[in-house]
Amino acid sequence: MIDIDEFFCMLEEVCNELPDEFFNDLHQGVILSEGIKYSPYAKNKNDLVILGEYHRSYYGNQIIIYYGSFKNNFFYLDENELKDKIREVVRHEFRHHMENRAGIYGKDSLEREDKEFLRQYLRN
Repeated sequence: MIDIDEFFCMLEEVCNELPDEFFNDLHQGVILSEGIKYSPYAKNKNDLVILGEYHRSYYGNQIIIYYGSFKNNFFYLDENELKDKIREVVRHEFRHHMENRAGIYGKDSLEREDKEFLRQYLRN
């Protein structure tokens, strides 16, 4: 697995692929956290890891990407596969951001899809 500095460079490259308009109202930008983030809904501590999150708050909107979570779950990927996974997660979080800006929270929203994923996980 690449180190956090190389990961940051990959993350930056992936973010630079997106149009500048995507960053509107993303007040705190895209943040890279060194740690692993476990879901509070995990059945056991290690079986549901959060790779990225979109946050809305009084202080502004931000996306957090967890290097430790990627390192823990995708240590076996080569650099191209890892970059694809980073791209997938970043675009997922940006979809949350764009839907938030557009006021989309209904049945066709990513927020709803994420809740359904969690329901399925908890059911199994």
